[in-house]
Amino acid sequence: MATIKRIAMVTGGMGGLGEAICIKLAKLGNTVVTTYSPSNTKVQKWLKAMNEQGYHFYAYPCDVTDFESCQACIRKMTEDLGPVDVLVNNAGITRDMTFKKMDKINWDAVMHANLDSCFNMTKQVCDGMMDRGWGRVINISSVNGQKGAFGQTNYSAAKAGMHGFTKALALEVARKGVTVNTISPGYIGTSMVMAIPKEVLDSKIIPQIPMGRLGKPEEVAGLVAYLASEEAAFVTGANIAINGGQHMQ
Repeated sequence: MATIKRIAMVTGGMGGLGEAICIKLAKLGNTVVTTYSPSNTKVQKWLKAMNEQGYHFYAYPCDVTDFESCQACIRKMTEDLGPVDVLVNNAGITRDMTFKKMDKINWDAVMHANLDSCFNMTKQVCDGMMDRGWGRVINISSVNGQKGAFGQTNYSAAKAGMHGFTKALALEVARKGVTVNTISPGYIGTSMVMAIPKEVLDSKIIPQIPMGRLGKPEEVAGLVAYLASEEAAFVTGANIAINGGQHMQ
């Protein structure tokens, strides 16, 4: 789909879904950059493994919950490679518990990582996209931001907030050639989901999915690639569900 070589930044690109997104964007000819937590000690090992598979990725340390860290990350990356054309806000965490048990620490941690990070990263690249007349911002939300989930008031609120951010920003930048969209995956076979006990997956989660299976990271990555392409220039402010029919709107 990519006819012009672009620079794509994927936050949290070393996980299952993030890695699949990085690979797909690279296959389409983009220069792909990911962020990683400053405490991550496996970066070089991951980069080496990807390089052995034929993917030459760039990685920069960044705490997506911290505005100044994001500022420094994008500044250094831009000096090295050039400005970001495609931003995929993929980084996120869960801290699941009922609201009765939830404390401020676990509320704040999820809001900072999943919602504040969208502001922190997008703020660094959006003006440049508008100045150049082309840009893609793709926010990875969740089916649970659409329908809610037991034990996830923090996560559901943050993921729903991402789409509110998408819609408002899309209105502001539409005439400048920049699109802003949300993708809301259902249960995808990533390490985060596979950490759920098998009996819970088999008895409670998969039966809710009409397709009768978990999604594949590559399926979400394909949707990201479309939204990052030239062909998606008329799609903006959208929230595209990819959940096997679990939640339909």
